[in-house]
Amino acid sequence: MCVKPYELVVLLHPDLEIDVDTPIAAVEKLIKGVGGTISKRDNWGKKRLAYPVRKQQFGIYIYFEVELDPQQIRPLEAALRITEEVMRFLIVNRVVEHRKPLDTPKQKEVTAAAEPAAEEGK
Repeated sequence: MCVKPYELVVLLHPDLEIDVDTPIAAVEKLIKGVGGTISKRDNWGKKRLAYPVRKQQFGIYIYFEVELDPQQIRPLEAALRITEEVMRFLIVNRVVEHRKPLDTPKQKEVTAAAEPAAEEGK
């Protein structure tokens, strides 16, 4: 089983603003139900939509970072489609950048020692 990182943004019905924890828990249950793990969750809040979605001008955005088996994307999408509170959703591959490590203290000492030697040579 090959697990890959994904980003999931869910647009919830704006009337759920008072009790948003229940639909968030339902989405989390769906993710865990297909064998996924949630590494991050962020509530972006209620925002005005660019165009009406299901006759609504506003929506509540919830962002998830999840790790899923690619074969489980379709079952998750199918479950999200039939969830009443979810107006829209988007799942995309999450790009994980591998950065090179910052200078270590030992490298800084070598660089600092080389600078005075370069100045003496002038």
